[in-house]
Amino acid sequence: MRALLPVACVLLGPTVKGQVERAALPAPFTIGVVETVHSNALGEDRVLNIALPQGYHPDSTARYPVIVVLDGGADEDLIHVAGAVQFASFPWVGWVRPSIVVGIANVDRKRDLTSPTRNARDKAELPTSGGSAAFMRFIAKEVLPFVDANYRTTRERTLIGQSLGGLFAAELLLRMPYLFQHYIIVSPSLWWDDGSTLDIPADALSAPDIGVASVHITVGKEGKEMVGPARRLAVLAREAHVSRVAFHRITDLDHANILHEAVMEALQWRTDR
Repeated sequence: MRALLPVACVLLGPTVKGQVERAALPAPFTIGVVETVHSNALGEDRVLNIALPQGYHPDSTARYPVIVVLDGGADEDLIHVAGAVQFASFPWVGWVRPSIVVGIANVDRKRDLTSPTRNARDKAELPTSGGSAAFMRFIAKEVLPFVDANYRTTRERTLIGQSLGGLFAAELLLRMPYLFQHYIIVSPSLWWDDGSTLDIPADALSAPDIGVASVHITVGKEGKEMVGPARRLAVLAREAHVSRVAFHRITDLDHANILHEAVMEALQWRTDR
């Protein structure tokens, strides 16, 4: 099921004397489409908000990289991340190629983005948690094949996640790293389950020809329980011989406001050599 993805549609009231009159009726201003897919892995319908690059036309054969955004609802992170990607892909900026941005809208992010936990406080605060394995299957077996089948994609893929989304991105990096070539991980909640994500063996990430080209990790003014584990994740990626790894602290931003600047920095860093 497909629908237009609007940015805004402003309907003006009747004109009064002295006002400029409309030349035509207002139309929606859209940046892409909304796809509704049924997930067998999750047993429910899920929404994908897909922002298409400006050059994406039906009569073209051009293909585009894919950027997947966790917390990708229209009222979550999709629109401002899509704007960052649009800016980064302008020819006079050139940090990334024009890309298809796929936002996965949430149903229960506390369920989907967390692994099972043995910590009693985690269980009490997030009682529906522990569904990350099913969500990984959803992305691997359903989201990515659906996007590849219905849009003109290349094999270049980027994953963006913050907070619990960063936790999930870190788990995916260690368990199924081959799904994405680039990982942008912001303020990952690696304190979850007493830090067990960092105990996952890095065998998959260390395998030859795994295809991970870059891992960019950012954390803000968030305390040692956030900063230390994020730094250790960067060390794990380096020890696994990922081609390019960055760890950066943005000390004047915190958990609530770091994402946009972190994404922009990561996109620019990809072009720095």
